Amino acid sequence: MGNARHTGRHLLLALAAMAAVGSSLAQSRDAARLGKDLTPAGGEQAASKDGSIPAYTGAEPPEAGWAWGKLRGEFWKHKGEKPLYSVDASNVDKYADKLSPGQVELIKQTKGYRMDVYPSHRSCGVPDFVADNTRKNVEAGKLKDNGWTLQEALLPGYPFPMPRNGAEAMWNAKMRYRGLALDYKKVITAASPRKGSEEWIKAGSEQVVFVPWGAKGSVAFSKLPQVEYYTYFGYNSPTALAGQALAITNYSEAATETFYYFPGQRRVRRMPTYAYDAPQIGFENQYTLDEPYVFNGLMDRFDWKLVGKKEMLVPYNVFGAYDFKAKFEDVAQRDFIEPGHRRYEMHRVWVVEATVKPGTRHLAPKRTFYLDEDSWAPLVADDYDAQGKLWKVREGFVIPVYETGSCDVSAFVQHNVLEGRYVFDEHAVGTGTDVHWLTEAGNNAKLKASFYTSDNLRAISER
Repeated sequence: MGNARHTGRHLLLALAAMAAVGSSLAQSRDAARLGKDLTPAGGEQAASKDGSIPAYTGAEPPEAGWAWGKLRGEFWKHKGEKPLYSVDASNVDKYADKLSPGQVELIKQTKGYRMDVYPSHRSCGVPDFVADNTRKNVEAGKLKDNGWTLQEALLPGYPFPMPRNGAEAMWNAKMRYRGLALDYKKVITAASPRKGSEEWIKAGSEQVVFVPWGAKGSVAFSKLPQVEYYTYFGYNSPTALAGQALAITNYSEAATETFYYFPGQRRVRRMPTYAYDAPQIGFENQYTLDEPYVFNGLMDRFDWKLVGKKEMLVPYNVFGAYDFKAKFEDVAQRDFIEPGHRRYEMHRVWVVEATVKPGTRHLAPKRTFYLDEDSWAPLVADDYDAQGKLWKVREGFVIPVYETGSCDVSAFVQHNVLEGRYVFDEHAVGTGTDVHWLTEAGNNAKLKASFYTSDNLRAISER
């Protein structure tokens, strides 16, 4: 672990870099700017001054022949590119102002860790109906008086394309367009071995994430059930978890509702405290409920500050994390994801600081999130422990999603820099099957709220 002086210096460098980019907080809240000098999501259309970040180009379709079940990366227009340079322990100080403090610490303390940096591509678009709703949200988007709950927005669309505070920025990340559902036929949720051990935790499961407001068209959030998304997990390995299953309703303001099926008891239990920073069952306290997808769950325990924007090296177009034909052990190496399956590019990000509210507790009282300006996908997060030490670093592996016409983060990695372990989840590596983004409900029973009830969880778990 680096000392506090180094961490402080990197923080000052990061703040200076944000100031150099200039704050967009004072920008005119004029909807006509979207699609002109701003992207449909509210990012800056223009290239960076040095050209390392190109001008926005919009969504690029896959090359001819792609269909779900084929490797996405093989049909990406820029698949043959080579790295421009690499960042490792020998030169990380040179690039510290383009990294988060957690990324710097991870590179310095992890032997052999490297970031390969490629040309940047800004091809995160949205369908026309999402762009139209986002434009209307310049006026329609509102938070409740408590300062953190979404009150109104036209969906699917970004509620606050020109955010004024950190909570608005985070709601853009939470309500990014993902279609109606993410269907995972097989997921390997993995935690790397403890120091001195070679024993991995690998939990195999079937999962689905249902986003009820993601249907094509336009609907006011206030007219819908106040649900962010539903999710289902059905574990099939290891033996200690096999047969266990969960159905979770993530509300926009009410407490998360979790039902958990335990096969040994043949019963469903409601778990009212299984949320926030509660450790996920079976992962040796390496993985909490609010860490999936870089951030997950309610926002009420933190004050959210929009710091500004930063030019930063971030995971982008990371098709290697969705390579379902690759062997798990070739990609998920002992201390980090194999560098060739990670890709970094220079992009502009919104920086949001979360500080735990007075009188409230959380295992990570301070967190910093870095959100993509073109998609609002959360790309990096740094968590600090109660002593102010860097604790966890998360990276979200964003890709253009061919089914939705937008970009999304599903796969992500989380490094516990204090213990030298990491978690790899919501990827496709080693599974033999891809993540499937669904945009039509059809007759899919999993795309109905009734699927996520305790009675249904018991019924499907006991079949």
